[in-house]
Amino acid sequence: MESLYELERYCSGFLNASAFNDYCPNGLQVDAGVTQVCSLVSGVTASQALIDAAVEADADLLLVHHGYFWKGEPPALIGVKGCRVRTLMSHGISLLAYHLPLDAHPILGNNRLLGDLLGFLDVAPIEEGALIWQATLELDLTPDGLGLLLASKLGRKPLQIEAGDRKIRKVGWCTGAAQGAIEQAAAIGLDAFITGEVSEFTVHLARELGIHFFAAGHHATERSGASALGHHLSEKFNIKHQFIDVPNPV
Repeated sequence: MESLYELERYCSGFLNASAFNDYCPNGLQVDAGVTQVCSLVSGVTASQALIDAAVEADADLLLVHHGYFWKGEPPALIGVKGCRVRTLMSHGISLLAYHLPLDAHPILGNNRLLGDLLGFLDVAPIEEGALIWQATLELDLTPDGLGLLLASKLGRKPLQIEAGDRKIRKVGWCTGAAQGAIEQAAAIGLDAFITGEVSEFTVHLARELGIHFFAAGHHATERSGASALGHHLSEKFNIKHQFIDVPNPV
């Protein structure tokens, strides 16, 4: 058992959350009034399905990568968001969410863990504090080879945009919806860029910039961070933890 507020304080410090100018608040987003945490559920997105699963698991705290209160969205707690928050509050489940801090963390971040999952060596951000990570492969891969690697590790076939017959030695990635970073990836000389989502313009840019592009799934590329952080908290504070994956094809 551990204090909810101590868990938030620890996570925010561990992830250096205050250093990020994010699209949403990082940290405790919903305080359901249960101040001692015995059971923690982690997941990618605080959807109704994940909340219902947390209720079934008798959780005191839900830890996610995608929480609520995004910039530009209506602030009123009505409709879908109202139902979600009402379910959390009525079952005494608080919500802890970390977005960019959980992408960027050097050990438990989504980017680091995706590189590890794919078996890349010497993974690192392209520069200090950057959200794009990179690695140099020991052997060249073809676009089909990298596509097969992604499919085998993530459990889904990526959308693959090839840019000529260029072999892949330097590969970069940024989990989630980072398709807009493709020009930066090309400018630093990467042969391929992996992210979660794709936009219409990305296809043309990949071909014209000469960089292979892979959209491997927003959800699929960001399953690891919340799970790893939940496991870390479980070991450090001796609380029960369960990662619950709610499948999402996007």
